[in-house]
Amino acid sequence: MDATNAPRVLVVMGSDSDFPTLEPCFRTLSDLGLAYEGVVCSAHRTPDRAAELAKTAEARGFGCIIAAAGLAAHLPGVLAASTVLPVIGLPVKAGALDGLDALLAIVQMPPGVPVATVAIDGAVNAAVLAAQVLATEDPALRRRLVDYKASLVRSVEERDARLQARIAGLKG
Repeated sequence: MDATNAPRVLVVMGSDSDFPTLEPCFRTLSDLGLAYEGVVCSAHRTPDRAAELAKTAEARGFGCIIAAAGLAAHLPGVLAASTVLPVIGLPVKAGALDGLDALLAIVQMPPGVPVATVAIDGAVNAAVLAAQVLATEDPALRRRLVDYKASLVRSVEERDARLQARIAGLKG
């Protein structure tokens, strides 16, 4: 699958105030070489638009949807109800319960309407999960993910080396 025909990721957020939470998602998608589109859509204020986004996403070249929402967090479920594309729910930390209400709303979907769910404010994991889903059909993306995971290993090894040096300095 060449990059021009590769599926894109549709990122839907309930409010533009969610952008700071989503910025690492957009950055990670870009780093992995995935095209994406970001839109604001409310499950409660613009339910018809939400359903239309989901219903037309596949025909518009999207292979996966990331839906970020806080508080009642119905957006991921509303989108999932209107498409067969995988939907990844990203609970946003907000309100009196700091995102726990959003997490529970997203993860507790009825049978037949699944939403894969990442941690509260887990924007990077949402992007990586979307890439992993799409990589099943895209060998080049799969290779980029292998490289990405290898960079995580190197990062931990570098952190351990710094720790060992600091500990050795304490021992004199």
